[in-house]
Amino acid sequence: MHRHELTDREWELLAPLIPRAVTGRPRADDRKVINGMVHKIRTGAPWRDLPERYGPWRTVYTRFRRYALGGVFTQVLQQIQAQADAAGDIDWLVQIDSTIVRAHQHAATGRKRGCVSWTNRPNHALGRSRGGLTTKLHLACDGRGRPLALLITPGQRHDGVCAQALLERIHVRRLGVGRPRCRPDHVIADKAYSSRGFRAYLRKRGIGHTIPEKIDQQRHRRNRGRRGGRPPTFDRDTYRRRNTVERCFNRLKHFRGIATRFDKTAASYEAAVSLASFLLWARSV
Repeated sequence: MHRHELTDREWELLAPLIPRAVTGRPRADDRKVINGMVHKIRTGAPWRDLPERYGPWRTVYTRFRRYALGGVFTQVLQQIQAQADAAGDIDWLVQIDSTIVRAHQHAATGRKRGCVSWTNRPNHALGRSRGGLTTKLHLACDGRGRPLALLITPGQRHDGVCAQALLERIHVRRLGVGRPRCRPDHVIADKAYSSRGFRAYLRKRGIGHTIPEKIDQQRHRRNRGRRGGRPPTFDRDTYRRRNTVERCFNRLKHFRGIATRFDKTAASYEAAVSLASFLLWARSV
C-alpha cells in the first residue's frame, strides 16, 4: 500500500457501496481506481499526472465524474453515517460553520457551449470576493468532529442565509425500520447565525441552540425596552465545544484538493468533499 491509499479497513467499508455494472467490458479494478481518486484529492495533482499504478488517468477521471453526477459518494457518506447511528456512535450535539476555499485559476476555465461571457456562464458555486474567485464550504458536524451534511455555495454567500438549507441536508437513514433522523439534539454556531429568523426556525423544529448574540442586536433589544423581549439563553460551557467544527475543517483541508478548489464544476468538488468526509468517518468507526 502506497501513501494516500485506502487501508484494508476503509476498503472493506467502501467496497459494498460502489455500484457495479452487470454487463459490458471487464472493468478496471475498483480499488485501484478509487485509490487514484483519493490520491488526486489528497495531493491536488492534475488528473493527467496520476501515477501509472492507478491505470489510465482517463479511466479514473471518467469513473469519478460518473460517480459525482450520480451522487454515489453522497450515498456512501450517508450509509456509513447510518451504520454509526445504528451503533449509537453519533453525538447529536451538532456544530455548524463555513470556510472559504480559494478557487484555482483552472477551476474557472470551464465554459459551457454557447457561453461567450462571464455573465451568462452557469453558476458552479464560484463567487467573487476580496480574495478573488472563491467557494464557500458550509458544514454541519457531530460532536466528534465528523461531517453530517455539507453545502457548496459561492464564496460571497452569507452564512446565515444558508443555515436552514444546511440543517435540512442532515439525513441519517435507519438500517432497520423507521424514518431517517434529520433533527439534531442541539446546535452550536457563532454570531454569523444570530438572526431572529434562524432562532425561530430552530424553536419551531424543537432544536436547542447555543448562539451568541451580536452587540448591535443586544443594543436594539435594550432600546425597545419591554417590547424587545428577553435575551436568548447562552451557555458558555456548551459554546466552548464549537471548536470541534474548526478541527473538522482542519482535517478536511489536509486534502489539498479540498483546501484549494481545482474542480471546474460544483458537482465534482462536492463529490471530492464527500469522499474525504467518508474517509474521516471510516477512520473513526
